[in-house]
Amino acid sequence: MSKLPKEHKFIDLSDYGRPIAKLIAYSLKNTVFTPIHVTIGFVISGLISIYYMLQEYYWLAAFFLIFKSILDAADGELARVKQKPSYTGRYLDSVSDIILNALFFITICYITDSPIWLCIAAFIGLQLQGTLYNYYYVILRQQFDGDTTSRIFEDKTPTALPGEKQKHVTILFGLYKVLYGVFDKTIYAMERNAQHGEILPKWLMTSVSSFGLGFQLMTIAFMLVAGWIDFILPFFLFYSVMIVVFVGIRKICYSRK
Repeated sequence: MSKLPKEHKFIDLSDYGRPIAKLIAYSLKNTVFTPIHVTIGFVISGLISIYYMLQEYYWLAAFFLIFKSILDAADGELARVKQKPSYTGRYLDSVSDIILNALFFITICYITDSPIWLCIAAFIGLQLQGTLYNYYYVILRQQFDGDTTSRIFEDKTPTALPGEKQKHVTILFGLYKVLYGVFDKTIYAMERNAQHGEILPKWLMTSVSSFGLGFQLMTIAFMLVAGWIDFILPFFLFYSVMIVVFVGIRKICYSRK
């Protein structure tokens, strides 16, 4: 079960780790390891990266950031390979991502002695960027009958799929709503008609994929090894201006008349 039919795939700048993620998934296909185990693995990788940031071993910190991104793709790939999609895995993945993102920025804020308002503003920008990308991507997937585990509107607790417990889905969905709700509502307020617009062209989806978490982590990793750690928070704050640019292009050029 692919996320998007082959003929509608675009170059996803945030998905550079997919080939390695597929190798990991296929190597685990006939083992006892589950997508949840892989999700736990990317959490551990993210925490190791934070440790190396604090020790100022930025090459190692960058390596584990990229490895975290690869494992982040591998858990979904393993679910597809084993043909066991689950809302438990979907929401655990998202909740883990946002908590790690906050810890990454708090760590960078501490190391660079940046003001807390910059850390908060940059984090908000980071999450809004990712939310816009995911919003457009889920709309595209549903337009072409792609993977439907993710939904355009996360407004009610989904029914557990076979093999998972409703209690786990309910708890994790509740955490998801608390952590992501304000970002989802903000993007929806800006783009409430996006799902009724024209199909977004591949060039625009590729551009918006620079908002994907994989590309965001790669950017942080690059800036760490380049010695630009002081510029990471300002970069993500100011790059958020592109949210308005992409939304404007979509509304002007790709709204249904």
